[in-house]
Amino acid sequence: MILVPVKNLANAKQRLASIADQSARTELAQGMLFDVLDTLATCVSPHEVSVVTSDPFALYLAQQFNFAVIPDHANRSETDAIEMATQVCQSRGVESTLVIPGDIPLIQAWELEKIFEVAPPEGSVLAPAADGRGTNAIWRRPAALFPLRFGNDSFKPHMAAARATQKPCVVLSLPGIALDVDSPPDLAELAVAPGETRAQQLIRRWDLASLPLAANE
Repeated sequence: MILVPVKNLANAKQRLASIADQSARTELAQGMLFDVLDTLATCVSPHEVSVVTSDPFALYLAQQFNFAVIPDHANRSETDAIEMATQVCQSRGVESTLVIPGDIPLIQAWELEKIFEVAPPEGSVLAPAADGRGTNAIWRRPAALFPLRFGNDSFKPHMAAARATQKPCVVLSLPGIALDVDSPPDLAELAVAPGETRAQQLIRRWDLASLPLAANE
């Protein structure tokens, strides 16, 4: 099962507050989520994807793509949402989970296929963020092989947890999955990257040259 956690998009991308108002940030988050779900729809069956959310726009997109929904009424964090969704998957007899965030608009179908190709019979696959600190895709079999803890520095803890299971752990560097958009420099990278995703088209209409893209927050 592919799990896509989506917090309330009305408050999305606070780290971009220095260069964009909330309306623009929400529109960007919605565009990125559309890009992610659109890619998933091209390479997996709808019943293999569950959007973990209570956000109205995410619920709408899930319906459009015929994806399942695991309600996240608490809307606390990605970590809590995935822990809850993993428990739901276990109760339904799901053997493996792949967590994909909703803010990696350059994700490619071949990257997902690569994850499934290298996945061990039991164990995990980790795809780090471009900076090597975050984790932008995690596949586990069994579905709850080890707990997930998301954040800016999640990759090393996830690697340690995976190794502690004494089962194979494959690390993949995947360029599309690696780019998550959290900070101003990420916007510039997304804008110049090859492609015409919805998120790219949106930010290319922004006047990035006048924005403080070197800012850390």
